[in-house]
Amino acid sequence: MTQFYKNKKVLIGAAVVVVAGAIVAVRTTQSKKIPTTGAKAKVEKVLQVAHTQSYKPYDFVNDKGESDGFEVQVLKAVDEKLPDYKFNYNPTSDEDLLIGLESGKYDIGTKGAWKTPEREQKFIIPEEKIAASVIGLTYRTADKAKYSNLEDFAKQNGKLIPISPQNAQYKVIEDFNAANPKTPIKLDAADQFTISDAYAWLLEGRYDGFFDIKLSFDNSVLAADGPYHDYASKLSYVPYKGIPTYPIIHKNATNESFAKAYDKVIKELEADGTLTKLSKKYFGEDVFSYLKD
Repeated sequence: MTQFYKNKKVLIGAAVVVVAGAIVAVRTTQSKKIPTTGAKAKVEKVLQVAHTQSYKPYDFVNDKGESDGFEVQVLKAVDEKLPDYKFNYNPTSDEDLLIGLESGKYDIGTKGAWKTPEREQKFIIPEEKIAASVIGLTYRTADKAKYSNLEDFAKQNGKLIPISPQNAQYKVIEDFNAANPKTPIKLDAADQFTISDAYAWLLEGRYDGFFDIKLSFDNSVLAADGPYHDYASKLSYVPYKGIPTYPIIHKNATNESFAKAYDKVIKELEADGTLTKLSKKYFGEDVFSYLKD
């Protein structure tokens, strides 16, 4: 073998060693890569989170253009505890949220949603709640001595504004009547109507009570800039109970696993006081205290 070929083989061998060494060095560097403080070491699955844009304080876009709200902040706390997941937040409309969840465009949706049989058929609903929606009775302030709670309203044969059977509030009254068979509330079915109609009907005396969400009453009547603030001295509200709200999750195998992880983390956030702290920050009170067994 000539000296030329010997030198060529040596050069080729050296090049192979250099390339192999570089590959090993890169792999070693990658395997030892340490995340910065607060970053996640590994992300296996990116989940698209859709939320309503203006349902304060549950879910909204704040003045900085950021996804915010109680439920959004709870999901961010969940994300921090799950290193195998990363959440991307997508502010959107209520309609797009539901359509997107069905199609798989979104993995998780949050909108102050109650659990219903229809939603349980279409989506994954975790076992653990994310928040609570407080519901109760709006009535004329002139009747304040008569109605200190929903039970009083039932005993006084108060006339309730009809509720659409498609509305989850209808089932709440059905459940109340089942638990109070001697003093049920007369429950009439009706088509959807505007909240302004309901308040007007109360003030006209056509009905005695409107089964209303506390947040809606607070924002519409009590708030100084509420559209019906002129009724603040004429209408009063008494809470009945809290209804758990849940994230809605697109059905697939990966999300089934996520739902189980979510349930575990929510229990931790409840135990360490995070949920109560966030509730007081966004609602001004502990909404979970309204929940009844």
